[in-house]
Amino acid sequence: MENENFLKRNLPTILWIAAFASIYYVFSSLISPFSDGITLNTTIILDRLKEIGSFLFGILGGLAIIEIYFYQIFFSEPVNRTTAIITRTIQAAMGFLTLIVILYFFNLTDLIKLGDGSVSKFISGPFEWLSNLQKSLIEAKVATKDSAGMIAGIIAGLGFLVLFGVIQLTSKPRNSRVGLAYLLILPALIGVLFLIVYPFLFEIKLAFSNASLGTQATKNAEYGLIYGWENLKTLFTGPVAKDAKFFEVFWRTILWTGINVTFHVLGGMGLAILLNRPLKFKGIYRTLLVIPWAMPATIAAMALRNEFDNQYGLFNILLGNLNTWLTAVSLNTENIIGIGNTFAWLAATIGPVSWKQDPFWAFVSILIANIWLGIPFMSVIILGGLQSISQEYYEAAEIDGATRWQQFRNITLPLLRPVLTPAIILGVVWTFNKFDIIYLITQGGPQEKTDILVSSMYKAAFQFYRYGFTAMFALVIFAILFAFTLFYLRVSDGLKSASE
Repeated sequence: MENENFLKRNLPTILWIAAFASIYYVFSSLISPFSDGITLNTTIILDRLKEIGSFLFGILGGLAIIEIYFYQIFFSEPVNRTTAIITRTIQAAMGFLTLIVILYFFNLTDLIKLGDGSVSKFISGPFEWLSNLQKSLIEAKVATKDSAGMIAGIIAGLGFLVLFGVIQLTSKPRNSRVGLAYLLILPALIGVLFLIVYPFLFEIKLAFSNASLGTQATKNAEYGLIYGWENLKTLFTGPVAKDAKFFEVFWRTILWTGINVTFHVLGGMGLAILLNRPLKFKGIYRTLLVIPWAMPATIAAMALRNEFDNQYGLFNILLGNLNTWLTAVSLNTENIIGIGNTFAWLAATIGPVSWKQDPFWAFVSILIANIWLGIPFMSVIILGGLQSISQEYYEAAEIDGATRWQQFRNITLPLLRPVLTPAIILGVVWTFNKFDIIYLITQGGPQEKTDILVSSMYKAAFQFYRYGFTAMFALVIFAILFAFTLFYLRVSDGLKSASE
């Protein structure tokens, strides 16, 4: 019994030791003997880990300082008027310093340009002080050139902690009803501001520029409303990539999105209804259903690209075998009126196709791939919605004599509306912007006949280096999807609950 309790208590530790021992064995016995010529070594790994660690340390340290700052605002109050003046002065100075840091970041990344005037020098002042601190640490041989930045950051962080300590010593605790909520939301809000809002603002600015390879991207670019208007006019009147025009690609994108989402919803609905019924081996079927969704889209697209090969692909092999069988049947039934002609027509119609050379079949190939990849998502979402519907509704409908179709139309569909509306909107947005399947299977060919808006936008940016034009292109796509979302929510009443 004691041995058993000891094993239960120490099992996680034992497993961790075994895992690290296994990793060491793999590297020392299976990789090291064959590592000749590999440039990766311990020094390089440690240097990269230091860089990553410094980056993470800076992010986490900045978040910690911000959290402490707002914690003291919400949960501390000065003990008297004198300490109130001291506390609020320090907090106002910190807030002003934060604003300076944000403006410096915007200037550094070209979102705004402050020039070389007094305002720019004032905003860059704290960073010049930090740079001078690094130089002093190097001259005093307290730090090396590589570690001076991190040590200077630690000293600056300690300075903030001293100020926080002064505020804490001159304050008393207080209760706040909303303080905890703001503190929990704050890290996510900062992430959204820097990862979504800031890039979006930069995209808007870039759209009103002539940035291209000729202007060295944004280095020598010029900005103004006239450049935004020229980009917008070129988008709707000129080629969006090489030869294709905007509306040609736009209507193809609408067709691509409509076909995919229709099959996703109908196929997902059918599979979800089947899996929602009593069924043997239901768990196995659900697992198999999720495989296309769980598989990385890149791997699936690369595999399917080979299956659409004209000579060795699975689809043409199957179509070739089917054509051979139809030809044999048509020869054996050629004397039978009607049947022989039918099989002869089928043999002449059905057979291997040029998946990559013919624009129609190339478009069909990417549709097949994306439909196969997208149905599992809709199935899982709709299945969850079906399982949330109480069986009492169906029992009452059966008592009233409602048919299966009437139950589906009057019970299932209305109660699935809160689930279907966001799922369809997400499906439309994802499919409208589905770049990887098209790029990996057809690369938009032949002759740009399978390009959609996002793949044409990619070519404009990374093949023709039209950065300002591409930014305007992206804003137009955003406007289209935003307008669709508002329209669909209004038409479908998707924001209402099922009981309204």
